[in-house]
Amino acid sequence: MTEKVLANPLGTPADGSSWKTKTLQFWGILCQSLRSSREPGQSPPATDLPAELWGTGLPFSMRQNALWLAATCLTLLAASTNSTAFAIDGATPVASLKVKPGFKVELLYSVPKEQLGSWVSMCTDPKGRLIVCDQYGGLYRVTVPPVGSSEGSKSNETSATDKVQIEKIDIPLGEAQGLLWAFDSLYVVVNSGGKYESGFYRVTDANHDDKLDTVEKIRTFPKAGEHGPHAVLLAPDGKSLTVLIGNQVPVLPELASSKVPRLWGEDHLLPRMPDGRGFMKGVMGPGGSIYEVSPDGKTWTLQSTGYRNQYDAAYNQDGELFTYDADMEWDWNTPWYRPTRVCHAVSGAEFGWRNGAGKWPAYYPDSLGSVVNIGPGSPTGVCSGQGAKFPADYQKALFICDWSYGKLYAVHLSTKGASYAGKLDELVAGSPLPLTDVLINPHDGAMYFTIGGRKTQSGLYRVTYVGKDSTAPVTATVQDDALAQRQLRKSLEALHGKVDAETVKTAWPHLASEDRAIRWAARVAIEHQPLESWQELALAENSPSSAIPALLALTRAGGIDPFHRKESDAPVNKPLGEQIAAALDRISWDRLSNEQKVDLCRVYEILFNRYGYPSENVREQVLKRLEPAFPSGFKPLDAELANLLVYLQSPQAANKIVAALGTARTQEEQIEYARALRVLKEGWTTPLRESYFKWFGKAAGYRGGASFSKFVENIRKDAEATLTDAERTQLKPILDATPTEAPPAVVPPRAFVKEWSVAELAPLVSEKLTARSFDKGRELFAGTSCFACHRFEGEGGAYGPDLTMAGGRFSAKDLLESIIEPSKAISDQYEAVTIVLNDGRSISGRIANHNGESFQVMTNMLEPNNQTGVKRADIEEIVPSKISMMPAGLINTCNVEEAADLIAYILSKGQRDHAMFAGKPSGN
Repeated sequence: MTEKVLANPLGTPADGSSWKTKTLQFWGILCQSLRSSREPGQSPPATDLPAELWGTGLPFSMRQNALWLAATCLTLLAASTNSTAFAIDGATPVASLKVKPGFKVELLYSVPKEQLGSWVSMCTDPKGRLIVCDQYGGLYRVTVPPVGSSEGSKSNETSATDKVQIEKIDIPLGEAQGLLWAFDSLYVVVNSGGKYESGFYRVTDANHDDKLDTVEKIRTFPKAGEHGPHAVLLAPDGKSLTVLIGNQVPVLPELASSKVPRLWGEDHLLPRMPDGRGFMKGVMGPGGSIYEVSPDGKTWTLQSTGYRNQYDAAYNQDGELFTYDADMEWDWNTPWYRPTRVCHAVSGAEFGWRNGAGKWPAYYPDSLGSVVNIGPGSPTGVCSGQGAKFPADYQKALFICDWSYGKLYAVHLSTKGASYAGKLDELVAGSPLPLTDVLINPHDGAMYFTIGGRKTQSGLYRVTYVGKDSTAPVTATVQDDALAQRQLRKSLEALHGKVDAETVKTAWPHLASEDRAIRWAARVAIEHQPLESWQELALAENSPSSAIPALLALTRAGGIDPFHRKESDAPVNKPLGEQIAAALDRISWDRLSNEQKVDLCRVYEILFNRYGYPSENVREQVLKRLEPAFPSGFKPLDAELANLLVYLQSPQAANKIVAALGTARTQEEQIEYARALRVLKEGWTTPLRESYFKWFGKAAGYRGGASFSKFVENIRKDAEATLTDAERTQLKPILDATPTEAPPAVVPPRAFVKEWSVAELAPLVSEKLTARSFDKGRELFAGTSCFACHRFEGEGGAYGPDLTMAGGRFSAKDLLESIIEPSKAISDQYEAVTIVLNDGRSISGRIANHNGESFQVMTNMLEPNNQTGVKRADIEEIVPSKISMMPAGLINTCNVEEAADLIAYILSKGQRDHAMFAGKPSGN
């Protein structure tokens, strides 16, 4: 159900109580009956609701719809007494925003859309004025009132629209998604091709009359829509520019140099699966890129690659570059879904975007991971807190904008060896609040942000700090060991893009570094050197810690990915492939950690992809090593082992992987195995074939992004293509069966144990957080439906917070409180709203997308594609909800021991070797 009527057509309950009371009763019952099974002999609770609700579990579709009906009822009840409702008229009012205590937000200007358009980019000029651009129109110069000059400046309700001065910049240029004032010029990145040609422009004031008048186009870009060229930044040294370009623009030709080795490939072992709806089907890697550019725009150097659509970036106080990369929402609930994330854009980086299901997992040794994962969203503006009159922590922070969900985050960076880790801190949130850009004005120390985009209502806002903490300027401070690690990494990065006889000698010892960023910098430096200068060294390396990255480099440098091979390229070097395989075989499998085993498997995958199917001798040697290793219980390793066993057509693969498919606890894990099995031809028996194809009937009811069902359908098509005529006849009843419409539960329902309170359960669990079982904890995370909405270690739903790092922020009591009493503290990031329409109807959910005079509302987190369109003109008010979209009581199906395993699993951050699991074998 997506739309509700506010008027009460039901009258008064028969017992004289209010419908609010009845709804609360209904909710309590649903949390028990919909998520669990009744114990034999258990009586229904005292209520006049139908006893049929209590039984051994309702069908999934009825449970799901009833659950959301109850949530909707409570949302409407909360809406009826909420005081922060607002009408849609102009830019989102400040009174409706949620602002971190101590900070103040002013709406400076509500942009008249018909005259000035929808603003998406912004910069400051030498006088502290703002320069902004309409996504589909021209450039404007904005003079804002001084900080503190607005009437009522101590109130978050302040509007200074009447004091803002707007000037049209009278030049034939606009449609900019990147603006920067540097080198006495305005640099403009045009990304449209509508009225103005996509390209990189330099605009100057030739006669020095404070009016920009001269436009010079210094580089043309291909027309690429919203995944094309974006931001331009000034590098920390003040001598060069940084330009960001999304994944629909191939790596630019005529580069002066590249810090990324030009060895990129798709590097998929099994046949690739393009997007189910055909999006970017023909776009090959390496995806979005970042360039270092000279001030005159003539010299371009490739710095990093592998992004999906990184709109903006910023340098922190240490001079390190960070960008906020986009997710592909159509991939939701698949194993290849990658959430929006902040990436440390180091020299020579590759972040592994590939089209369709080909996105590389963050654990690949030839790809880099994130600083922090955010979740679903639409990344837009990014800036550093440098120069802000904010408290010290916020001066050091990175600020990122989410257009879809209306969130402005501070990302607090902490050193992690030679790189960083990030922690999210919500600064401003609103709904709708389609943020497009953000900056710190060095002239007044205030933050400015814009909303708009795609012809939506635009506004200009200012954020200042009005709290009691000091806002004195701070400089970067790091621990000596972290500084030394970064300096070592940078010394290795200085070797990138150069050929030097000493590079191999300098970098080689660091291939074995325990620090991923240093290991990466060393390998990239070596890959830039002539192959003959280090090939034999890599083949002879004895230490596994050095041999695996060395052989990874050799496999990449000595071979060419088939999708990127040109007719002029040398033929495949089969003898080198045999030598690499022999070197890999000399590495003792049993001496490797799980992570090293994953890396070794990845080298095998690239080897077979670039050098071709192995000889029978090599095939047998590899299978002898890998067949006994599956399953390992370590998900990343099992995923890669499954791919390799299928590729090599192991006679054991069908039996082992179908068994793993049957016991997998999440739909993502199941899809991972089903995808691998789709091209297996050997080792099948009739029962195994039947079991595998029955899974598709079950998977037809799973839910995910817009391409989800097509991906599952294509997996099935590939699998059916491997059948013989006899098998097809034998399996006909299963192949022709019509899938049930109701989505099945991935895990069976659990029995109700007890209605726990925080006061009762927290002390019992806290004293039992030793000798816990990691595997039982993961099983319970699935069994209590946590995976349905939450990600953990790269799997699970994308609709609630990612809980992987929850152990770094919450205690056992905190977690239990969030589970038992989810409405006590609701994250603004996942808060629902109720939109009251002019005709009396209401729509409840999360605003998820904007387009012109309308936006989409996600009304059911379990059905993310079931969105309802709303026109701004039809809205009477928008009301934030005080009721969590997470149902209460999910832990009521656990006893104390199970609750302790579940909480230990969440607190572990996914680390099997955590002290909480010591002394008790995992799985016992």
